[in-house]
Amino acid sequence: MHQPPALAVSRSAAGRLCAVLAVAACAAAPWTAQAQVMRCTDPGSGKVTYTDGACDKGTAVREVEARKTREEIEEERAQALQALQIKQQRQQIERQEAQQEARQDRERSAARAPADPSRSPECARSRRNLDRVAGESGLGNYDGQARMTAAQRQMDLDCLGPQGYAEVERSRSYGGGNGDYYAPPAVVVVPPRHPVVVQPALPVPSAPISHCNVFRCYDQQGNVRPR
Repeated sequence: MHQPPALAVSRSAAGRLCAVLAVAACAAAPWTAQAQVMRCTDPGSGKVTYTDGACDKGTAVREVEARKTREEIEEERAQALQALQIKQQRQQIERQEAQQEARQDRERSAARAPADPSRSPECARSRRNLDRVAGESGLGNYDGQARMTAAQRQMDLDCLGPQGYAEVERSRSYGGGNGDYYAPPAVVVVPPRHPVVVQPALPVPSAPISHCNVFRCYDQQGNVRPR
């Protein structure tokens, strides 16, 4: 059936009006979704539900959060954003303080750690002195060996430090010569001028017999003697 042109125009205008209202409803949705919260309790089952609209008929209704205006919602969002920014700033400051404290701990540990004695000027000087002594002639005699031993020990002390030097001294194995600069001095045993005569031990007199029986005898100390 043919419709009048006026009715067709009216329906077209109504379609445009519905579209405008739908856009407005979508724009207002973020504000109305948090505008009001209602607590609905079913009297029969005790079931509790929450809604931002109206509760079902016959349920007990209690307003949990009152309806808010657009300005109040905007203010709450601004406050939440400000609180988030403050929290992020505080966390950043805490991270910076933790990093600074860790750096200071490393610096204090490095300051407390003893210096490497092998890199000290004393160690370098002792090394040069040992090279000089090793290049000298006459190391085969007693004086040369003594100078070499003293230079070696001084280099060990300067390059290892007191603790390391003590450990080396405790664990050092002495070879007793053959180029070993750490051989202990030989122990010389001087024999006596006159030979020593060892006298034989005198026999110990036995105790007198106190009594006897048919098989054996006993002395005064309780020892058994043959009959």
